[in-house]
Amino acid sequence: MRAAASRYGDGDGDIERWGIAGMLHDADYEKWPEDHPARVVAWVREQGEDEIAHAISAHYTKWGVAYESELDKALLACDELTGFIVACCLIRPEGVTTLTAKSVVKKLKDKRFAASVERDEVYTGAEKLGVDLAEHITFLIHALVPHAEELHIQGRGA
Repeated sequence: MRAAASRYGDGDGDIERWGIAGMLHDADYEKWPEDHPARVVAWVREQGEDEIAHAISAHYTKWGVAYESELDKALLACDELTGFIVACCLIRPEGVTTLTAKSVVKKLKDKRFAASVERDEVYTGAEKLGVDLAEHITFLIHALVPHAEELHIQGRGA
């Protein structure tokens, strides 16, 4: 999300807020999946961060929350797709180093691959953000490359 702030937001002025939204958007999911995202949204609001709280409450289309800001749209557009891209990296011997948007789009069409990823969320996210899906995928791949080692997506030969 920090990289997305530079591309889709106001750059330096958005980097920290967008990064925080990215880190916290699923913070309550493992412990309280039935309450997700209400608990983290309430906590973020208590901290006086209403914009971040709203983005977190909108990061899944089926919750019916309006997309009011670029942060809202970017979190939706990056969330499910980033996880899917990581899954694509994990099955490739070269990991993220040779991954292309074309490969990711092909895997999106295979419903058996990463079956729990909701493809509708991926497509709707790009649409709401107003970006070409392949270009957005390429952007996310490049955003992940500097973090490949810590995410264990650098490939088996690295």
